[in-house]
Amino acid sequence: MSFPSDSADATASRLIHSTHYDAVVIVSFGGPECQLDVLPFLENVLRGRNVPRERMLEVAEHYRHCGGRSPINDQNRMLLKALQAELSAHGPDIPVYWGNRNWHPMLADTVRQMADDGIRKAIAFVTSAYSSYSGCRQYRENIAAACEPLGARAPSIDKIRVFFNHPGFVGPMADRLTRSLEHFEADVRNTIPVLFTAHSIPTSMSQSCRYEAQLTEASRLVAETAGVANWRLVYQSRSGPPSQPWLEPDVCDAVRELATLGNKRVAIVPIGFISDHMEVVYDLDTEAADVCKSLGIDMVRTPTVGTDPIFIRMIRDLVAERVWNLDTRPAMGLLPANHDVCPLDCCPAGQRPRGVSEPIAAQT
Repeated sequence: MSFPSDSADATASRLIHSTHYDAVVIVSFGGPECQLDVLPFLENVLRGRNVPRERMLEVAEHYRHCGGRSPINDQNRMLLKALQAELSAHGPDIPVYWGNRNWHPMLADTVRQMADDGIRKAIAFVTSAYSSYSGCRQYRENIAAACEPLGARAPSIDKIRVFFNHPGFVGPMADRLTRSLEHFEADVRNTIPVLFTAHSIPTSMSQSCRYEAQLTEASRLVAETAGVANWRLVYQSRSGPPSQPWLEPDVCDAVRELATLGNKRVAIVPIGFISDHMEVVYDLDTEAADVCKSLGIDMVRTPTVGTDPIFIRMIRDLVAERVWNLDTRPAMGLLPANHDVCPLDCCPAGQRPRGVSEPIAAQT
């Protein structure tokens, strides 16, 4: 979807009927910028959650392994710069802000700055393509909490719909998968097992949202677009005790299963994420890669969409849908475009037995 070639009359008509928005705000997970930030960051992530301290320290080691700096903030800075350039070039020409759930720049500080700048109504782009508590509803709760102290000064902030089946997400991921498979000999590429992976969540949470169905559809669409027949959806990054059911199989267990079947090659696609942040870099590029090496499996990992120009254009198009009240809602495959406004009961956290931990929320 692109509007620059539209006639001046059509553009003027859209603007006359537009909903007034003053800004876009990127809302993300956040991550530590140095080693000293790691424990305070994780304590912030886990505040109020029943996650054992030993699990927190285990995750802290993941950050130390990578020098204590999460890639996610730098990736969000690049995303902000690319989106601002796209909006400035093609409209709507409104400023882009950025705030995190768990680390600086904190969302509350960003929303306060927006109010100080006179922003009255904004659109939130949440860095998650799927519907779940931690990937959708919790971010809406974060936005509401950030606005509450400001009272009447707080801007009204509407969240953009999830985009798991938007051609601007599926296309770049399929292109990345196709290029990744070029790592292997041409005569075997069509037989390579492809593991699409996403952050696992408790099954009690998955049963109250469409996370698993949306991931399955996104994986199918990317595989079909890339001409891949041998694929499977797997999960990573679980943080609950063994007694708590989570979405399975784990990516490393899936790799081991492939090895028992005699496979010597695998492609891993982080379909559940939009940037190569810590959980991608550690869980896939370190842990899964180590398992593959130990089993003699040649592994290639597909990059996430990052700041692919087509993906950035997709974000701009999602903004334009709301600003210009467009009737079109691009979506591929078997599931329709997701709703613009989440129902009040959308994506609840799910019921957990007494004493069972919540997940360390997915970085998106």
